[in-house]
Order: sequence, then C-alpha cells, then structure tokens
Amino acid sequence: MEVLFALLFGFLGLEVGSFLNVCIDRLPRGESILNPPSRCQVCHHRLEVKDLIPLFSYLQLRGRCRYCKASIPMHLMWIELATGAMFAFLYCRYGLTPELGVMAFYACIFTVIFMIDLEHGLILNRVVYFGMVMALLFALFIPQTWITQIKLGGITNFAAGGGIGFVTFLIAALISRGGMGWGDVKLAALIGLATGFPLVFMALIIGSIIGSVVAIFFLIAKKKGRKETIPFGPFLSMGTLITLLWGSKILAWYLGFI
Repeated sequence: MEVLFALLFGFLGLEVGSFLNVCIDRLPRGESILNPPSRCQVCHHRLEVKDLIPLFSYLQLRGRCRYCKASIPMHLMWIELATGAMFAFLYCRYGLTPELGVMAFYACIFTVIFMIDLEHGLILNRVVYFGMVMALLFALFIPQTWITQIKLGGITNFAAGGGIGFVTFLIAALISRGGMGWGDVKLAALIGLATGFPLVFMALIIGSIIGSVVAIFFLIAKKKGRKETIPFGPFLSMGTLITLLWGSKILAWYLGFI
C-alpha cells in the first residue's frame, strides 16, 4: 500500500511539475499563470488535453509539437520528472502529515526560483514574497520540530532566521557593490524564514559552497577574456532544500564531532 501511495504522489508531482513549467515560463514575462490556456510557443496552437499529459505527452511526441513539429525544450520534461520524484520521495519520508505539505511547497517554490534565475538571471519579488507569506503561515500553524529542535518560542525561531538571512546578505551586497543582487538578499530572507535559526546559517553556507565550486570550475574552463555572470539563486535554492531535508542531522553530527 505504501508503494502505491508513493506512486500516486509521484504522479501528482508530475502534474505539479507541469504547472511549475507554466510558472517558470510566464512569470518572468509578467503574464498570468492561468490565462490564456497553454499554447505552442512557435505556432501558437492551443494545446489539447492529450498534449498536456505530463512526461508521457513529451515522450509520445518525441519532444516535438504535434501541430508544427517545433522542438519542445527538454527541460520541461526534466522538471516534471524531478518534481514527480521529489513528491514520491517526500511521501516515503514524511507520510500523510502536515510536514509533507510544507516540504512539497518548499520543493516547488525553490524549483521555480532555481529555474527562473538560471534561465533569466531574475529572482522575482512576487515569488519570494509569496514564499515569505507561506513560510510565516507554516511557522504559525504547523509545528516544524522536524526541521530543528532549537526553539526560540514559536514563530520567533523562523523570524530570527529570516532576519539573519536578510542582514547577512544585505551586508554582503553592500560590500560587494553590485557583485550580489538585491534579489539574493530577499531570497536569503525567505531561506531564513523557511529554515529558522540556526539552520539558516547552514543553508546559506551550503549554497555558497556549491556556488563557489561551480564558479571556480567555470573560471578555469571559460575562454580567455570571456566574462560570464553566474546566478547565485540556484545554489542557494539547492542549499536550502538540502538543509530542510537533512539539516538537523548534519547539525547534530557536527555538534557531536566538535
């Protein structure tokens, strides 16, 4: 039965991943995520239900539009597949609990932030502010002892995390003089609200380490004289999800080690 429920949540994740693709595509352009209905970006033909079955439609059509045969970006399939896998994994870990809903939300919103910043170099206010509101609601109504055992008293824990994230990256942005965008500062505040204190430090450190490793790789591999800007949001998003899933265990291991 547990395997069946995991598969069902996996299929739900595929559907959610399809919606995330709509958000990733439309939000940077300032368009509604509800209207108009989905269309081919090339021929603008309205897509039918048979064209919108997550993952399976892409595979059936071999990555091409049914009507004009234009190529469909492969990352659409990968986002659907990744979201389905995340939902199945989260169900296996948390079961039918409030924590499952919280983690599924964070997986979705940080996926959207990851992809939009990766593709457009943007961290959108509407996404970050929405995430902040939801994080505060979670902190008020869902006891998140599964994230950290260190409590400052209800919402104070997560408010402290949000303040620490914001101030830390605000100082970094002021020192860097343009090297870090204000979107990263607001994202750090969201990360703090999601992880709370003290895990906000871990999320920011893990994200920074991943970003530094990738930046060093590109610095070595890039062509001489070529300058490239590497968005920081995807790495912060990765660090946050790692922290939400395993941060408490990592922290307990570290405290025991020292």
